[in-house]
Amino acid sequence: MSTSPAAPGSTALDQAIAARLKRTPDGLLPAVAQQYDTGEVLMLGWMDDEALHRTLTTGRCTYWSRSRAEYWVKGDTSGHFQHVKQVALDCDGDTLLVKVDQVGAACHTGDRTCFDADVLPLAQ
Repeated sequence: MSTSPAAPGSTALDQAIAARLKRTPDGLLPAVAQQYDTGEVLMLGWMDDEALHRTLTTGRCTYWSRSRAEYWVKGDTSGHFQHVKQVALDCDGDTLLVKVDQVGAACHTGDRTCFDADVLPLAQ
């Protein structure tokens, strides 16, 4: 169990990819998980170089838990897996879009997405 994200360059992440990433001061990138066939936004997680490397090489989403300070693979404890279909880096190099085939709920609350329980009102 790790106590902090892996430092840049300490993983097997392709160096050409690593060089393009613009990380937060703590070495992380936001990773938006989206259902590949419907476009439904499922959740936001955080990845460092190691989590991205694991995601790209295993085909399963690996995230860095900021609250638990450890890596976690979506579905290992819940059974609600994210099978990776595509990973894209945004134009600024500071956000990942991970298109997945979500099995079960994406949200830890049991909801399909993390964004359907608390829709905020818009001014009319």
